[in-house]
Amino acid sequence: MSERFEVKDLITVGIFSVIMIVLVFVCGMLGYVPILMIGLPIIAALVCGIPYMLFLTRVNKFGMVTLMGLILGIIMFLSGHTWIPIIVFTLCAFVADLILKMGNYSSIKHSIVSHGVFILGVFGNMLPFFILRDYFVESIRASMGSDYVNVILPFLTNEMLIVLIIVTFIVGICSAYVGKIVLKKHFEKAGIA
Repeated sequence: MSERFEVKDLITVGIFSVIMIVLVFVCGMLGYVPILMIGLPIIAALVCGIPYMLFLTRVNKFGMVTLMGLILGIIMFLSGHTWIPIIVFTLCAFVADLILKMGNYSSIKHSIVSHGVFILGVFGNMLPFFILRDYFVESIRASMGSDYVNVILPFLTNEMLIVLIIVTFIVGICSAYVGKIVLKKHFEKAGIA
C-alpha cells in the first residue's frame, strides 16, 4: 500500500469534506436559537458520527483526515469566522489521524476515539467567544440583539468551555459507535474490526 495520495483519495476527502461542512453549517443554523448556540459542538458531534465513520471505511493513508480538517477549517474561515478554525480543525484532525495510524487503520476502537477528537475541531468557531468574550458579545449584541446576548452570556465561562469540550468528546464517541453499528457491513467489507 502506497503512502502517497492517489486521485481517488483526494476525491474521497473532497466528497466527505462537503458532507461534513454541510452538516456543520446546518447545525450552525440552529444557533439562531440562543441556547442552542452554546450546544452547537454537541449537536455537530451527534450528527457527524455516521458520515465520519463511513469516511473511515475509505481511509487507509495518513493525512486523509488531516486534509479534511484543514479543508473544513479553511471553509469556516472563508465563511466569515476567524482564522482560529483553520488551526483547531487541522490540529484535531491531525491527532485523529495519529490515533487511526496507531490502530493501523483497522481498529474500530481507534476509529471511534478518532471521531471524538476530530469533532473537537468545531471549537475553532467557538473559542473566540470565550477568549475574546467582550468583543464578541458586543458583536453578537449588534447583530442578534440584547435578548439573545442575555441568554448566552451566563454560559460564556471557562468552566462551561471545559464542560462543552468533555461532553462534545463523549457525544462524538457515542455518535461514532452508532455509526459503527449502522455501517457494520461497510466496516466488514473494509476489513476494519
